Amino acid sequence: MGAFQERYYDIITRLYRPDRRAAPLSWIGEERIAVGNLPLATALPELPAQGVTHVVNCRSRAQIWLSRDLAAERAVFGPGRVVHVPLLDFGQPQRPRLWSAAAHFAAGVLDGDPDARLLIHCHQGRRRSVMLAYAVLRLRGHSATAATELITGHRAEAVMVAAYARSVEGWLATGGLPLGVVRV
Repeated sequence: MGAFQERYYDIITRLYRPDRRAAPLSWIGEERIAVGNLPLATALPELPAQGVTHVVNCRSRAQIWLSRDLAAERAVFGPGRVVHVPLLDFGQPQRPRLWSAAAHFAAGVLDGDPDARLLIHCHQGRRRSVMLAYAVLRLRGHSATAATELITGHRAEAVMVAAYARSVEGWLATGGLPLGVVRV
């Protein structure tokens, strides 16, 4: 990432930023999963020191185009450690082809590397990132109730959207296979 892009990212995340009252990230128990909001340019370089090794960005294509956060994350963590899940947040069912491969990626990282710690974020860290964290926890063997309680018990801002949970459960009922492609 060049100097101009870094400065742009810094300026745009100051203007188009998440709610200042929201926690930047919340670790979900002992699961090595953090749910958070858009990392500001000043906070992004500090994430590895907080233990984050991988990132799943759940912001829409328009959002990442505007703020360039995906490019900044890939510059910090490397392209193979950051995946993009292009989700819009309208409270309607989310198509598994958009997010299921990323859920498998995240679960695989956590299962395959005991030192891996994953940040899943959207803009506010309230809905889209919560859905993806829920899918990862379900893939890792947690019941629907346990996954919901883990997330909402550790992330005050978390909102489990019923349509999103039904999307995950419906996908799991049909085999829970990764559909689509991981966007690295």
